[in-house]
Amino acid sequence: MTVEKVCSWVESLVQQAGNVGMIASEDRVYCRNQLLKQLGLEDFLPDAAEKLEADIPHILEKIIEAAVEMGKIEPMLEEKEQLQASLMNIFVPQPSVVNHRFYEKYEKDPAEATDYFYQLSRHSNYIHTKRIAKNIHYQTSSAYGNLDITINLSKPEKDPKEIEKEKQRKKDTSYPACVLCMENEGYGGRIGHPARSNHRLIRVPLERERWYLQYSPYVYYNEHCILLSEEHRDMKIQAAAFRRLLAFVEKYPHYFMGSNADLPIVGGSILSHDHYQGGRYTFALAKAEEDFTFTLPKFPQVHASVVKWPMTALRLQAEDRQLLENASEHVRQIWMSYNDPAREIISHSGEVPHNTITPIARRRGETFEIDLVLRNNRTNEEHPAGIFHPHEEVHHIKKENIGLIEVMGLAVLPKRLETELKGVERYLLGETEAVEEIHRPWAEELKGRYGEINEAEKAAAAVKEETGKKFLQVLEHAGVFKRTEDGLQGLRLFIDALK
Repeated sequence: MTVEKVCSWVESLVQQAGNVGMIASEDRVYCRNQLLKQLGLEDFLPDAAEKLEADIPHILEKIIEAAVEMGKIEPMLEEKEQLQASLMNIFVPQPSVVNHRFYEKYEKDPAEATDYFYQLSRHSNYIHTKRIAKNIHYQTSSAYGNLDITINLSKPEKDPKEIEKEKQRKKDTSYPACVLCMENEGYGGRIGHPARSNHRLIRVPLERERWYLQYSPYVYYNEHCILLSEEHRDMKIQAAAFRRLLAFVEKYPHYFMGSNADLPIVGGSILSHDHYQGGRYTFALAKAEEDFTFTLPKFPQVHASVVKWPMTALRLQAEDRQLLENASEHVRQIWMSYNDPAREIISHSGEVPHNTITPIARRRGETFEIDLVLRNNRTNEEHPAGIFHPHEEVHHIKKENIGLIEVMGLAVLPKRLETELKGVERYLLGETEAVEEIHRPWAEELKGRYGEINEAEKAAAAVKEETGKKFLQVLEHAGVFKRTEDGLQGLRLFIDALK
């Protein structure tokens, strides 16, 4: 690797940062010199023939490869990511400047403000656009609308050396306390904790508390954002959560905002830091129709309905935000202690709670709307992973928690399925040894249903469709009141308890 090549790529990176509006022409020499310093280069000897006409992630990747080859860093994922974030931090304004620009734009239009911040997060490579592009994504039709299916290929896997190094490292560092803490803003990273040098947060005051807005580094949908508390505290679904969610969508009516449930099994992957997730995307749940309406006598001005959805979702609507907050809390309080033993719904085991809610708030014109998805995390001998959790017969496709994103109709499926589903396709084409044992019963079932398939495209289409059906089954398993005559009877008994 020649110094001339690296200098040319540095210049290409500076040029591209200017092209996307990250820096002004007056900043170019300064940024170039900062990059050279980070890379340990004392001279600037660009080779014009090596100039790259490419986007920022591609140029950055070339520079990182060069840094490894020149011995500036070790060929480990975490060291590469730390250097990437540190290099891109040179182009990103300080938090005060980002927030000032954000709120200047907010005064004109909230959507203009989030557009600015989203593009900054993409251009700075904080959002890993190149890796996200690797994800497999398609839609599959169902009786409840089009469900989104995603196989997550964006998060790179660590090599054994990194895993061993992480094990050997003393676990005596607690700063930042977790990956969601606001102290991650600008943090350089360490073994076992991601680099965040190029990370910025928008200060979003909510209900007399300090909250912060950021985007997910591995966005699963358009403008996938995270709203996090300044205080490192456990997630809790209570009245204050409804107030914050509805206050946020009042300020940012073009975004929805929702929360994972706050209990293990039915909650998200991070329960130790109070946070919500939102974005600018219309999920199948938001499009789902009313199944039937009901009344809440204590809140006659609230329009209440059951949504036609495989999980049990109640939808409340009102123009008065506070009224909707109070109605939501009323439903939560009744559900928290609600028991229906005939349908395996038991609210507590001693002092341990099992019932909770996954809430999702949005605006429809002047109307506030909140979906309250009823959850229960009990286990039993038949279903040790969870009674209202994906059952064993679908674990070959999905056995992880069903969090907010899945609840709304987007399957985030594990990376292993990229190759495993190809094996099922080949099985349908006659290669009987191609399928993994975990999928063999399903593959045999599909072969019985579809017969012999001779075209690869048809086999791929069949597996895609059937994977979508499996995800629908996952959602049905997670529903506390099943969409059967018995389940409907149980749901009506709960609705009666709300009166």
